[in-house]
Amino acid sequence: MGDALVVLPTYNERGNIAAVLEGVLAQGERFEALVVDDQSPDGTADAVREKFGTNPRAHLLVRSGPRGRGLAGAEGFRWAIERKYDYIIEMDADGSHDPATLPALLEALGRADVAIASRLVPGGGEEGRGIARRWITKAANAYLRLALGLKVRDCTTGYRGFRRSALEAVPWDRIRAAGPAIVQEILYAVAVRGFSIEEIPFVFRERDWGKSKLRIGMLLAGLADAALMRKRLDAKPGEGKTL
Repeated sequence: MGDALVVLPTYNERGNIAAVLEGVLAQGERFEALVVDDQSPDGTADAVREKFGTNPRAHLLVRSGPRGRGLAGAEGFRWAIERKYDYIIEMDADGSHDPATLPALLEALGRADVAIASRLVPGGGEEGRGIARRWITKAANAYLRLALGLKVRDCTTGYRGFRRSALEAVPWDRIRAAGPAIVQEILYAVAVRGFSIEEIPFVFRERDWGKSKLRIGMLLAGLADAALMRKRLDAKPGEGKTL
């Protein structure tokens, strides 16, 4: 059994999932993968079963109940915590997150509690996106740094890793985001509890197949929730990092 689990939330990613999973597993025996499929009507889960059904390092969790990127991510994290993986990394399954970055994230987790594949530190960036989308990324992150008091440059990247102790400290009963705002919810929850965070450079590449699930309304809703997020997720006595 590997000590690092890569969580891949999916919805209609049949055309991408096999290549992404192959890329994850190619990074070495320490890495296992969990596909958390949100009842994809395109047969994403079937594609995983067909190609990786006998691979002991590839796992599949098909969700029931309401769909949502945040709901799928949270379920995958809890699955990993219950099974005691030392390191838990989340990444997108659409090909925009290069699995070759995984060893660098794992190396960073040897120094910090949280490691972020960042588009906004020197050496990081975005490819295949127009200037408007790049400015939206920068503006959203500037706002979240101010609203949440975070020192992290890239607050909205979905490519990041955690030591299990950091995710165990998240108050899961207070996590509310059904959509992509779960990224900043969990980041804020671990930061305010004193866990250390390191960013490593990463180049995001726009997907080749399929359509992005992110909508401007989802992004704006997540930004609007920042003030309430602080009140909801602030650490209570005894919830900080135990040294």
